[in-house]
Amino acid sequence: MRMKRNYFSVLFFIKKSKLLKNGEAPVCLRITVNGQRAEVQIKRSVDTHKWNNKKECAVGKDRQSQELNHYIYTVRTRILQIHRELEMDGKPITAEIIKQQYYGENYKPKMLLEVFNEHNQKCRDLLGKDYVLGTVLRYERTVTYLSEYMKKDYRISDLPIRELDQAFIKGFEHFIKTEKSCAQNATVKYLKNLKRITRIALANKWMDTDPFFDIQFKYTPTNREFLVEEEIRLLLEKEFAIPRLEVVRDIFVFCCFSGLAFTDVQHLRAEHIFCDNNNEYWIRKPREKTSNMCNIPLLDIPKQILKQYKNHPECLRKGCLLPVPSNQKMNGYLKEVGELCGIQKKLSTHVARHSFACLTLANKVSMESIAKMLGHTDIRTTKIYARVLDRTISDEMQTLKQKFAI
Repeated sequence: MRMKRNYFSVLFFIKKSKLLKNGEAPVCLRITVNGQRAEVQIKRSVDTHKWNNKKECAVGKDRQSQELNHYIYTVRTRILQIHRELEMDGKPITAEIIKQQYYGENYKPKMLLEVFNEHNQKCRDLLGKDYVLGTVLRYERTVTYLSEYMKKDYRISDLPIRELDQAFIKGFEHFIKTEKSCAQNATVKYLKNLKRITRIALANKWMDTDPFFDIQFKYTPTNREFLVEEEIRLLLEKEFAIPRLEVVRDIFVFCCFSGLAFTDVQHLRAEHIFCDNNNEYWIRKPREKTSNMCNIPLLDIPKQILKQYKNHPECLRKGCLLPVPSNQKMNGYLKEVGELCGIQKKLSTHVARHSFACLTLANKVSMESIAKMLGHTDIRTTKIYARVLDRTISDEMQTLKQKFAI
């Protein structure tokens, strides 16, 4: 007696009637067994002009088409494998059973948010060692945004990480900018967080292709605030009737003459100050953010500020050198300080760091030395902070001006 043979086919096609926001058509998979069908979108899309219906693949030699065709091949191979295993085990074979096997309990792909949350938990475990709180919070915020994006645009709570593609990334970028009102540079940071997770997935072979291939991150140049010498002198000469404002002014000035970031000045301790063979004092401290070592000569003004707060109750209690308040209070009090000094710029500890870079550059300190003091390993980062002042340009042009004077 001949066994009844199941009619089985796998077909890939596109839905031109349901174009996505990017104008591309979703690629769908249709499984047919004995006339019964099961369809599913494979979370990939393609330009309708680049799809070949007969060959069930994208045409063209560009990277995107090749990646899509490779993914289709992978999906087809998996479906055929499931069908073959069901046949060999003598189990019932239907289109729906094959579909469930592909997406169901017997096939558990790594999920995007699952992998991201595992990564974030490891970062939290290393808080204070390899990561600072701000970095961990940004990773966790990225997960929140991804979850909201998938629920809004895909109506799903999570996505198999191997199905992440450029259309998803572009959609997420648009979501961050429109729904979360993020500027370009903030958006790039969230996309880079997502890219970090795809790199982990690629290394573990949870993904076949890199969805970030050919995607370039472009930062928008920003005009960062900084104080010039005259404004710093205004701060130094101003007398405050309110003690908390005087303390915050002193900490800000200390940062202007040391270049330390908020968290670094907050955790500055006695062991970070040392004296060299020439009896010169230095700040030698690894940055909280990157662990890069800062080597900063301690000038007279910051040295005097340290001496002033040596026996401050808050410093004695915490074992630190300066009574630095919380970041929120610091920025709030600095706003009052700026107003009382008649400084129009919005003051923050980061403005002090920028001011240090510009001040040193204006006084002919080399970019390489500034980079070492700021704890930068890449001088390109230093160039973002340090800007050439108009006065510096004027001074440097004096020789040429005198040579060609009329």
